Amino acid sequence: MKRSTPHPLTAGPARRRTVKGMSPTPPVRRLRLGLPRRVFQQVLLMQVAIAAGVAVLATGLFLAPLSALLDDQAMRRALAIAQTTAVQPQIAEDLQMTRPSAGGPVQVEAERIRKASGAEYVVVMNMHGVRWSHTDTAEIGHLVSTDPRQALAGQNVMEIDTGTLGRSARGKVPLRDTDGKIIGAVSVGIKYDSVRARLIDAIPGLFAYAGGALAVGALAAYLISRRVQRQTRDLAFSDISALLAEREAMLHGIREGVVALDRGGRVRLLNDEAQRLLGVDAEAIGQPLDDALGPGRTTDVLAGRVTGTDLLTVRGHRVLVANRMPTDDGGAVATLRDRTELEQLGRELDSTRGLIDALRAQDHEHANRMHTLLGLLELEMYDEAVEFVGEVVGDHRVTAEQVTEKIHDPLLAALLVGKATVAAERGVALRISDRTLLPDRLIDPGGLVTVVGNLVDNALDAVAGTPHARVEVELRAEGRTAVLRVRDTGPGIPEERRELIFTDGWTTKKPPAHGKRGIGLSLVRRLAERQGGSAAVAEAEGGGAEFTVVLPEALTDPEALTDPEAPTDPGLAAEPSPKTAVTAVTEAKDDAEGAKEGSR
Repeated sequence: MKRSTPHPLTAGPARRRTVKGMSPTPPVRRLRLGLPRRVFQQVLLMQVAIAAGVAVLATGLFLAPLSALLDDQAMRRALAIAQTTAVQPQIAEDLQMTRPSAGGPVQVEAERIRKASGAEYVVVMNMHGVRWSHTDTAEIGHLVSTDPRQALAGQNVMEIDTGTLGRSARGKVPLRDTDGKIIGAVSVGIKYDSVRARLIDAIPGLFAYAGGALAVGALAAYLISRRVQRQTRDLAFSDISALLAEREAMLHGIREGVVALDRGGRVRLLNDEAQRLLGVDAEAIGQPLDDALGPGRTTDVLAGRVTGTDLLTVRGHRVLVANRMPTDDGGAVATLRDRTELEQLGRELDSTRGLIDALRAQDHEHANRMHTLLGLLELEMYDEAVEFVGEVVGDHRVTAEQVTEKIHDPLLAALLVGKATVAAERGVALRISDRTLLPDRLIDPGGLVTVVGNLVDNALDAVAGTPHARVEVELRAEGRTAVLRVRDTGPGIPEERRELIFTDGWTTKKPPAHGKRGIGLSLVRRLAERQGGSAAVAEAEGGGAEFTVVLPEALTDPEALTDPEAPTDPGLAAEPSPKTAVTAVTEAKDDAEGAKEGSR
């Protein structure tokens, strides 16, 4: 069909023009035929087309060998009739003794065989190809129309050929006398129209089977398409592609970790933020969650073995908040938020509040002492006033000197002096063990401050409100290993909970205003394990709890800092003068209080 070509002036919106005094010609809408947009319709159409194509192909593949099979059967039948005719000795004898004629014995016998076998013709010929018999008696005595040389040479021939009676399936065999000498040939033909008729008769049944198969395929395609429709929510392929593109942009653009798991617990999606927070790469996708992350609370939370909302977990040095939502296919999607900085700020806020409370108490105590001093001066008791001021200053100096004599790291010493002030305000005696001796050779003072601050805070909370409350801190060096012990006189920790308290999120305290507890002890153990050490808790002598933290390789090699002319004791060689220590404690006190890490 010839397609009309639009006029250039009306070919598109940009070329439409109006003539003065006439209304503009409305655009002509063309009917556009194409594939349907919805997924299930496209799937149905494609599957029906595939089923139809398969049915047509199968029918064609069946018809081709069927036609060849029918041809072969017809040629073999013609050959069998020719062989049966050629073995009759009377025909060979009559061929030699008589002349070709319409009423001769050869013609009579050949016609009898033709009618009995249902062949189209039975032709007997001599060595020159002259017919002695034929269906058309006018052809008797004439040469055959097809080449008889192969049969006359002693070969059996099967072929589809065209002769005087049209196209036929033929069988040709040599005709021999009683001595076995070839004296002629017999050619038998089966009308090819009968072969085609048999093929045509088989086609309707074949089409019936093909139609049934196509109907079953169409029904199956419809059912599959309906399932696809439900699963794709009747969206178009373009919509699905847009959704996937938007999902990829969203997942990799948000600053929140997303982990998707299948029903078998294997990781099937990790966005960039999740890889950063969990410390894994894209190779974890496709692996079981336990293999990708290893055992631990983070794995248990993501796998759903720990239930709840806003679950806290520690991964490396990061504090994470996880939420998990199951999906309809048996999998789950978990989100991760980084709360490391928030937890640090919260712990610093707790530390600041504790320091403010201690300063408030000192201010109150200082006011009382000033009132006492003012009264002594008004009563002109000058000697008593001087003695009172000396005692007050001496108490603070003795406390600082006691700490710095045994702990030579200024940051850690300042922390313990500040903790002693807080402990005194809370009615707790904070004591430095006589076995304490820690030189100023720490590789990571900030990490040890975090550990000591957490354990001391936990101990102060544990003994608060108990009679004769006491906390003892022991810090000593064993070569390059630092050993920390914090003992308290609190109620202690039951044996069945001594490992549980180091789990992320476990706490016996009321949550503070800034968030959740249960991070301090977990961080202590992780800091220790990160340096190849350990953190454990046991029962202290006389009751209470005793926390022990071992930090291998926490100090530098003493030989690297030893002066040949200095004392051989590394602790004495590193010990500063009391004045220097007190000054260092004063300068570092505020920094130490701000550097401590959270509570249990």
